[in-house]
Amino acid sequence: MTAQTSSPINQTRQLLADPAMTESSPGSEFAQAAALGNGGEDITVTFRAYLPTAFPLFAERPRFTVRQLMKMATIRDGAVNYVYEPQPDEQQGKASGTTFDTTPESAFRPTLGEAPLTDIGVTLPVPAGLLDHPRLLASFIDFRLLVRFGTTENQVLLRGSDDGAVPGLLELPEARRVEVDRDPVELLTEAAALVEETGGSCDGIVAHTAVYWRAVESGLLGRLAEAGVRISRTRMIPRDQVLLGDFRAATTFLDPGVAHLKLHRGAAPDGGDLLEANSRMGLAVHLPQHFVLLERKGGGS
Repeated sequence: MTAQTSSPINQTRQLLADPAMTESSPGSEFAQAAALGNGGEDITVTFRAYLPTAFPLFAERPRFTVRQLMKMATIRDGAVNYVYEPQPDEQQGKASGTTFDTTPESAFRPTLGEAPLTDIGVTLPVPAGLLDHPRLLASFIDFRLLVRFGTTENQVLLRGSDDGAVPGLLELPEARRVEVDRDPVELLTEAAALVEETGGSCDGIVAHTAVYWRAVESGLLGRLAEAGVRISRTRMIPRDQVLLGDFRAATTFLDPGVAHLKLHRGAAPDGGDLLEANSRMGLAVHLPQHFVLLERKGGGS
């Protein structure tokens, strides 16, 4: 309020840069910086956002990444405390009873854990002459570099990061593993029920693309969607494995909003330039026993 008016003052704001990607894309932000940069130097553009979330085709087609099955938390940059509830060894494999005291979760013991953060990313050679075409450069980043980043992200979440900061969901020692004689796709609904024996609700499945399309053909995909189960299809899981779980209760994807795009001059094997996309992230696994990994006997890779 002021003496001149009884209405609140609306602050005028200009968007001179968009590090949070509120209105622009990573590609357009970088292309602008490249157009203004010195032709012989590396170029770095920082962001206050997680870069893979900006892949444009997420808005155009219903394909889930592994991350999108999880809940996501905005955090400060640094290791994060979280509550972890391990299942006692003597409870492993026990079926749930019909009273709370006879359920597996009645024996869970909450423990305070700490999830470190790590940097993940991907690089891509820059075609000669691309930097002279700002709009084409922006599209190359948004549609080609970021889609590769998404594949790398799926790998890290399923297999773990090289530095051990992110545990791979396929390798959690406390997850339940079930070897089967049949094609795992034939047992998805049974395995979904098994997820819920530890008190969770099966809300997600990670499967190879070949498994996903078999589920489409059989009509199972639609029935799972009606039950609120989303499927993330990716080549980062073997064809003979399917991971089911209560992803949103069991995990939290940690996002400190630290990221960059960088042009490395002359760093490609052929002497050309390299583009690098990098984001910082972490993963808190609260309830690893809420995951069930189906694997066909003799399969997996």
